[in-house]
Amino acid sequence: MQAIIFDMDGTLFQTDRILELALNDTFKLLTEMSIWEKEKPTPIDTYRRIMGVPLPVVWENLLPSHSHEVREAANEIFHEKLIDNIKEDKGALYPKVQEVLKYLKEQNINLYIASNGQTPYLEAIVEQYNLMQWITEVFSIDQIESLDKTKLVGEIVRKYSIHHGAVVGDRLSDINAAKGNGLTAIGCRFDFAQEAELAQADLVISSFEELKNVLVEKAV
Repeated sequence: MQAIIFDMDGTLFQTDRILELALNDTFKLLTEMSIWEKEKPTPIDTYRRIMGVPLPVVWENLLPSHSHEVREAANEIFHEKLIDNIKEDKGALYPKVQEVLKYLKEQNINLYIASNGQTPYLEAIVEQYNLMQWITEVFSIDQIESLDKTKLVGEIVRKYSIHHGAVVGDRLSDINAAKGNGLTAIGCRFDFAQEAELAQADLVISSFEELKNVLVEKAV
């Protein structure tokens, strides 16, 4: 194993802890702006189902009958609320994430992050939990015009000449990104994971700590 590329939301970071808070605050503001009907609930379940897609696609689903400008405004509000919650320490990494990242780094494995999250959001998480002591580089979907995670992972593979490695993530976009770049797909059975998607992974873990044993036993 020469490299591991991690997803962020639902893989390293427990996004679920701040997602509902930020989404509720966003839709409260949209209601005050007469963009969202007061009687309609915040579409948190819709977001959970599509978690892992790029944010423009998120807002196409959450505000399907609204304009592009409204969706962009909603995304900006949401993004600010997420970052506020991170800085207020309302979020958390999954148990043992820092311990496992430290272990992997000590095994001379190069570690990267490839996420559909926007750059300032990722920077807030990385800074809050001091992840750069183990992570070589963080890549955001912002860097890819197509918003295609397979291509984003491909950029990492090319930049760092990765020939053997894995992508660790909870959604189909992560699994496809691994297979599309000749890497092992390790699925995470965490908050947003769906069994039908995990079935397409090469390996599946149910806790982050399992990653150490998977790498040793399977020699990925």
